[in-house]
Amino acid sequence: MNIHEYQAKQLLSEYGVPTPKGIAVTSPDEITQAIKDMGGPIWVIKAQIHAGGRGKAGGVKVCKSYEEATSEATQMFGKNLITHQTTSAGKEVNRIYVEEGCNIDNEFYLGCLVNRASGQVTIMASQEGGVDIEEVAANNPEKIININVDPVTGYQSFHGRRIAFALGLTGPIVKDCISIIGNIYKAFCETDSSILEINPLVLTNEKKLIALDAKMNFDDNALFRHKNIEDMRDETEEEPAELEAAKFDLSYIKLDGNIGCMVNGAGLAMATMDIIKLSGGEPANFLDVGGGATKEKVSEAFKIILSDKSVKGILVNIFGGIMRCDVIAEGIITAAHEVKIDVPLVVRLEGTNVNEGKNKLKNSGIAVISADDLEDAAKKIVRLTLGT
Repeated sequence: MNIHEYQAKQLLSEYGVPTPKGIAVTSPDEITQAIKDMGGPIWVIKAQIHAGGRGKAGGVKVCKSYEEATSEATQMFGKNLITHQTTSAGKEVNRIYVEEGCNIDNEFYLGCLVNRASGQVTIMASQEGGVDIEEVAANNPEKIININVDPVTGYQSFHGRRIAFALGLTGPIVKDCISIIGNIYKAFCETDSSILEINPLVLTNEKKLIALDAKMNFDDNALFRHKNIEDMRDETEEEPAELEAAKFDLSYIKLDGNIGCMVNGAGLAMATMDIIKLSGGEPANFLDVGGGATKEKVSEAFKIILSDKSVKGILVNIFGGIMRCDVIAEGIITAAHEVKIDVPLVVRLEGTNVNEGKNKLKNSGIAVISADDLEDAAKKIVRLTLGT
């Protein structure tokens, strides 16, 4: 689950991480009062969307007068921002964060993530803050320092010293850096974060370290432990089909292609998407119905796929283990009777009760194209969606 910048800063502040003062605005009527309350002399107007690259898209404005701040905030509200992390349609700005300005001397990058290779939390830092860290990692990886923290011993002062020295900090600010990174690590672990990024972490002219931006993602499976974080969810920032899928315990992620996929098992779903691309097509979604799905669940999965108007064809790829092929067939038939299927449908079934499943589909009266194996299925659905 993602949250907005202002919410991440709220959480970090509770852990003793310095952040600028700010006011979140959720309606145009609140803009004028929020700007007055901040007082100036510099205001920073920030669009609150779940996407990076806001600054380059015009979603961050530094204003030096009350009139300018009011004008920029008013224009920004309701605007669609298109960044490198959004679709071509962009994201509508429904929240604005009015923040106090600060005198920046230097900008750094700081992040925490779960390193699945080492089984530890990795703290990343770089002197190249305030820019796209992905570009730095790709073009100048030597400029990023990675420090693994053993979960048994936890964060220690020497971790912070290494990072502080790598950032070029000296004097009393090193001690502050050690403390702030310790608080960030604690916040990351105690909130079950999957990613925590501060870009930039700034050193002000007054020699203070401040988290000028913040991004936090959380492990959905741990949200039952954090009601306060779950309450921060902004469903307007999430894909409606993904929200609908979650109601039926379906693992669904919308993608940019035109071939809908319904598969049982995450690994098989990834392989299915790979072979679609290898065959010249583009998957429209990741959808794992799970190992113990009912025909009702399969039917709902089908409806969710068909709700995507970009879908020009559907590939069902089921390997029957715990999930029986005849159950999948019943779900497809049920969905076909409830929702008009006006795109090509290719079904590959293998495993438990495969013959029963194929017979049900064959006698159902719906237009189904059978496939012998995964490669055959992928080539058929790609050919059909391309009209060749």
